[in-house]
Amino acid sequence: MIVDEIATLAPGDEAEAGAMIAEARGRRETLDVVGGGSRAGLGRPSEGKRRLSSARLDGIVFHEPAEMVLRAKAGTPLAVVEAALEAHGQMLPFEPIDSRALYGGGEPTVGGLVATNASGPRRVSAGAARDSVIGLRLVNGRGEAIMTGGQVMKNVAGLDLVKLNCGALGTLGLLTEATFKLLPKPESEATIVVRRRDDAGAVAAMTAALGSSFGVSGAAMLSPGMGREFSRTFLRVEGFAASVDHRADKLLALLGADIVLKGDDSRRLWRAVRDADFLAEPRERAVWRVSVRPSRAVEFLVRLGPRALAHFFDCGGGLVWLSTGATPADAAAVRAALAPSGGHATLARAPDALRAAVDVFQPQPPAVMALTRRVKAAFDPDGVFNPGRMYAGN
Repeated sequence: MIVDEIATLAPGDEAEAGAMIAEARGRRETLDVVGGGSRAGLGRPSEGKRRLSSARLDGIVFHEPAEMVLRAKAGTPLAVVEAALEAHGQMLPFEPIDSRALYGGGEPTVGGLVATNASGPRRVSAGAARDSVIGLRLVNGRGEAIMTGGQVMKNVAGLDLVKLNCGALGTLGLLTEATFKLLPKPESEATIVVRRRDDAGAVAAMTAALGSSFGVSGAAMLSPGMGREFSRTFLRVEGFAASVDHRADKLLALLGADIVLKGDDSRRLWRAVRDADFLAEPRERAVWRVSVRPSRAVEFLVRLGPRALAHFFDCGGGLVWLSTGATPADAAAVRAALAPSGGHATLARAPDALRAAVDVFQPQPPAVMALTRRVKAAFDPDGVFNPGRMYAGN
C-alpha cells in the first residue's frame, strides 16, 4: 500500500484495493476516486477525506487484434492504448474526448474515460463509449471485486452493469479493468465544408447529410469567430479512399458546397471539435454540454439569448456546446431555456463555488432520484465513493 503526504491511497492490485476500501468503510471514511486528473473539473467538487488512485493499476492486459478486443487496467494512459491500436490499424470507435483543453490536469486514463463516458463526434455513427465497453472489473463499497460483461458482444444477462457504470463518475466503485470492442481505423477521411449558414440552416444541412446514404461519421457547426469570421458546417466521411472520394462528391452536390478538407487538415479539425477547444478560453466562463433533439436546438439557443456567449454544434445539432457567465443566474437561465425543449444540460466546467451551488447534471425527477439512490446503495451502502460528486447528498 502507498499513502502519500496528501492522503492518497494507491493500490497495486485489485486485492489491495479491496482491503483499502474495506478499511475505509470500517472507519466510515469517504474516498475520492481519481485517475490521471484530466477530468477532475467535471462534477461537483470533491468531498472525500482521502483520494483513492488507480495510478498503479496500469497496463494492457489483453489485446487480440484478430478478435478486435482489448482489455486494459484502469490507470493505463489512453495514449498507451491508442499507440497499441495504431500499430494494428485499429481504434476505439467512439473517438474519446481529451479534456485537457478545458480542465488542464494530467494524462487521460482508461478508468477516467469509462467513468465519464467520454465520447466524441463519431458518436453519431459508432455510438458512445458505453456502447463499446463490453466488460468491466470493479471493487464495490464493500471491498468486493465484481466482474461484469466479458470479451464477446453477447454476454449480458440480467442488469447491464457495464452501461450502469459508464458515466457514473466513480460513484459506484473503483474501476480496475475495462474491455473494449474495436474497429479498423479508416484508410481515408474527408470533410465537406458548408459556409455561411445560420444555426437553423446548419442544422438542416447536418440533418440532410446524416439522413443520406453516404455514411457521415461526423456532423458539426462552428459559429462565426471560431477560426473564421463566418460560420462553417462540417460533414465527415471515412473509409476506403475510393469510397470516401465518391461519397464526398455526392455530399458536395447535395449541399451545394465546394470545399473538402482531407488528411491532417480534417483530423485536426475533428480533434478540436471533439475536445471543445473553441470554448477553452476565456477560462473564467462556464462551459455547458447540452443534449437536445436537433430539431429543438435552435429554439433553445433563442430562448437563452445573450447569456449564450459562444456556442457550436456537434452530433448533427444533438449536442450544443456553449459558454455562459459563471453565476447561479446563468445556470438557472440555461435550465429554464432548455425545459420547453426537453433534453439534458451538464455544467461541464465552472469554478468550484458554482459547481457546489447549482446542479451540475440535469436534475432528476423525485422517482428517478429515488432509484438512483437505491442503485448507489446497492453498490456502495455506506457511501464510501465520491460523496456528492454527481448529486448533492448522494
